[in-house]
Amino acid sequence: MQRDVTGTSVRAVVAVENRMFRALAVLRVVVLVNAVVLAAYRNNFEHPVAGWLCVAVMVVWTVHATVTYAKPIRRTVRLMVADLGIAVGLLVATPFVKGEWFNATIPGFWIMGALLAWAIRYGWRGGLIASVILGGTDRLIRADFDQGNYGYVFLIVLGGPIVGYLVESLQQMAAERDLAEREAAAATERARLARVVHDGVLQVLALVQRRGAELGGEAAELGRLAGEQERALRTLIRAQDRVTAADRPDTEDLATALGSFAPRPGLEVVLPGGPVELPASVVAELVAVVGACLDNVTRHVGDGAPAWVLLEDLGDRIAISVRDEGDGIPEGRLDAARTEGRLGVSESIEGRLRDLGGTATLSTGPFGTEWEFVVPRRAGLE
Repeated sequence: MQRDVTGTSVRAVVAVENRMFRALAVLRVVVLVNAVVLAAYRNNFEHPVAGWLCVAVMVVWTVHATVTYAKPIRRTVRLMVADLGIAVGLLVATPFVKGEWFNATIPGFWIMGALLAWAIRYGWRGGLIASVILGGTDRLIRADFDQGNYGYVFLIVLGGPIVGYLVESLQQMAAERDLAEREAAAATERARLARVVHDGVLQVLALVQRRGAELGGEAAELGRLAGEQERALRTLIRAQDRVTAADRPDTEDLATALGSFAPRPGLEVVLPGGPVELPASVVAELVAVVGACLDNVTRHVGDGAPAWVLLEDLGDRIAISVRDEGDGIPEGRLDAARTEGRLGVSESIEGRLRDLGGTATLSTGPFGTEWEFVVPRRAGLE
């Protein structure tokens, strides 16, 4: 997932990152147009075919990067390394394409796309790594390093970490604003509930306590119990006032949630060794999906029938398998169920996965039935 930002909202961090990558998409187009126009104007390639092939690589990669970076789930380490690698490759190709005594590199300012992508995605550390690699490459490929070249490399090395730091600061501020808004909403809701409880439940309990003491006998015992519950409820309300939105986790452990199915007769749950942290809303949906599958096992295969639940953490995605050894689902049954308006599978299972941006794959036959659910690690964060 995204880098750890202590005490901040995951959703706010991703929102800032998305806005920065949208701005970067515009910048990529601007620097690409600049590079193409300068290449056409100067036309100073010793090997023109190779030179225009490099320009074509820049155009193709700009289109690919703009489309790919648009979705948070696609911003993988592989893409980031490829982005930086292509920029370095074009720098290295410059002496061979333009000649040893070139002045400007083939990509020029186009390398800003990769530099800023690393700064946005990985903060000041990522910006520093990318700037050192790009600046160092630019220095190494030049036979003559003058003051102008020094200033260019200096700005590259300085710009990466500064942009990364600014992005991290924006994310921190957005998260703090998000936290403040949630705390204000929680305080408002607590005040509303306190009024409802005070006007209704607490007054009734106080009345029962008073009337029970007046009537005596068994009514006195009921009054005593009502008094205890009144005090307990008042204590609970006061304790709730001390709970802030920061104490309520944005994420939950999917492994722990699925482990709650383990006591079910005939069920074996296989979980990874460590926690699988996901947004709480995503965990709730996946638990509901698995529960629906297990309910189908009980209904169609039998109570206590053998079944297996397997959870796998695959890095950028989460996979869950639910399998039984029944007779399988007869061909056409699911289509008939949809036609008849029975939408258990299409909505409770497939619909939930579709809403999460994941996939649900069904394998069925004489060997039994197996569902495989795959959701992106960043599900629920967009």
